[in-house]
Amino acid sequence: MPGIDQKKALHVLCLLTLKSDPNPSAIGYVAELDDAGRAELLALADAHHVVIRALQQIVQESGDVDLSLWASAAIADEQERIGRALPILSDICRELEAAGCPAGVMKSLDHWPDLGNDLDLLTTGDQQQVVEVMTRAFRAMIEARSWGDRLANKWNFRVPGLRESTEIHVGRLGQTGEHKALARRFISRRVPREVGGYRFLVTAPEERIIEATLQRVYRHFYFRVCDILDTATLADSGALDYGELQLASEQAGIWPGVATYLRVVSEWIERYRGTPLALPGHVLSAARFGGDTIYAKRKFLRVPILPQGAQLYASQLMRTAARGELAATLRLSLLPPLASAAALAFRLTGSDKGVW
Repeated sequence: MPGIDQKKALHVLCLLTLKSDPNPSAIGYVAELDDAGRAELLALADAHHVVIRALQQIVQESGDVDLSLWASAAIADEQERIGRALPILSDICRELEAAGCPAGVMKSLDHWPDLGNDLDLLTTGDQQQVVEVMTRAFRAMIEARSWGDRLANKWNFRVPGLRESTEIHVGRLGQTGEHKALARRFISRRVPREVGGYRFLVTAPEERIIEATLQRVYRHFYFRVCDILDTATLADSGALDYGELQLASEQAGIWPGVATYLRVVSEWIERYRGTPLALPGHVLSAARFGGDTIYAKRKFLRVPILPQGAQLYASQLMRTAARGELAATLRLSLLPPLASAAALAFRLTGSDKGVW
C-alpha cells in the first residue's frame, strides 16, 4: 500500500509546531491515520527533530483517548532515548575539557525538549587528543571518514550503549573546513545552559544562526521543521544581537547566506502565524531569496541548488578570495568537484556517504 503523502504530512508537522493556536485540522489528520500511517508520521517528525513538540500538541488538544495514548507513548519513548543520551554527552564534554580540548555543544540541544539524532560538538583541541579521549574513556569506535569529513576535520564516533553518533568538529567549520577563525569564535563565546539537569557549554545565539546557515543553505540545501521552529523561538526571545551577527558573518564571508536563512525562516513562519519575524531592515535587504523558493520534496523543505545555492556559494568564494585567505579559498574551490562526485555516487549506489 502507498505510504502517507509526505508533502501533506510536512504541512501537518508545521501546523502542529509553528502555529501558536490549536490545530484541529492537523490533529484530525493524525486521528484518521492507521497504525502504519502514524508510524510514518512519527518517523518524519523524528527526521525533523520535533517528535515531542509536535505530539505534545496532540496530547494537550485531542479529545480522542486512543490518539492521546499513542502520542503519550511516543513522547515517553523519545524522552527515554534523550534521558540516556544526556549524561553521556555531559561526560564527553567533561572528559574533553579535562584533556585540554575546550568543547561546545552545537545544534543538538537547540531543539530542546527534542534532541537531534547526532550529538554534535566542536573543539579547538588537538585531534589526536580528541581521538584518544573518545577511544579510551568511552571505548568508542571511529566511523569511516569520507572525503568531506577529512576536509572538514570532522570525526564520528560510535559509543557503546548510545544510539546517537557523536560527531566532533575539530578546529574547523564549513563543508570544506574553510572556517578556522569562526571555530575559534564559537568556542570563545560559549555560554552555559542547563538541559535536563545537566550543565553544558553551548554556542551563543548568534553562532546558532551561523551554524544553522552553514548547514542549511551552504551544505545540505534543505530545511527541517526544527530549523524554522528553533530560529523563530530564538528570534522571538530577543536574545539575538543582529549587529554582532552581521559582523561575524561578514568576517566569515557568509552574511548574504545568513540574511537569506533568516528571511526564509521569517516568511515560512508568516505562512503559519500570519506575521513574519521582526527582522531588521538590513537583514532583509541583504537576503538573496526568501521562503517562496522553498519546496517540499523527499521528506524535507528544499532549497534549489541552481541558481540559489550556487549564487551563495559563488558569493562566499569571491568574498573569501578578496580577503586574501588563500587556504580557505582553495578548500572552497574543492566543493564543486566533491558535489559532482557525491551526485555520481548517489546515482550509482544510492548513497553519497563515501564522499560527504
